[in-house]
Amino acid sequence: MVRKIRRIVTGHDARGRSIFVSDGPSPHVLTIGGRTDFALTNLWVTDSTPARNAGSADAADRPVVLEPPKHGTIFRVVEFPPEKTGGTFNRTQAFSAMGADHAMVPDASRHPGMHKTDTVDYAIVLSGEIWALMDEGETLMKAGDCLVQRGTNHAWANRSDAPCLVAFILVSADRV
Repeated sequence: MVRKIRRIVTGHDARGRSIFVSDGPSPHVLTIGGRTDFALTNLWVTDSTPARNAGSADAADRPVVLEPPKHGTIFRVVEFPPEKTGGTFNRTQAFSAMGADHAMVPDASRHPGMHKTDTVDYAIVLSGEIWALMDEGETLMKAGDCLVQRGTNHAWANRSDAPCLVAFILVSADRV
């Protein structure tokens, strides 16, 4: 079972004073590739820059997809289960479920999760550890470590015995 991610959203009341609009687990969750322990939880999505802060609508109330809207952003937490436990990762099913067939790189011999997006991604490891894989090289990231992924072929590999939580801020970018 994936961890429920608490999401607190602020806004404004009718007098323009700051308020809490919602506080509870984000309902915007997509489990990946036939594994109930591998999930993306969207916390917020913007459609443009500058973002719009008016109103109280849930901006993440839409299908959970891999990439943000053109000129937009996604704030999400991904729970990566240990690769050596549980079910198998179905590459085609996983990327299709995220609306990202186009992101799969043709050669996945390095790792089945290899993909390339038209984004700048800010990744912050919240708990656990995970390997960031590039075409050439890899590095172990632990809680508190941050990575800036700039439209490169990449994958994530949890080779530990425990789940890893990573917060991502994805920003729409031009293709490299």
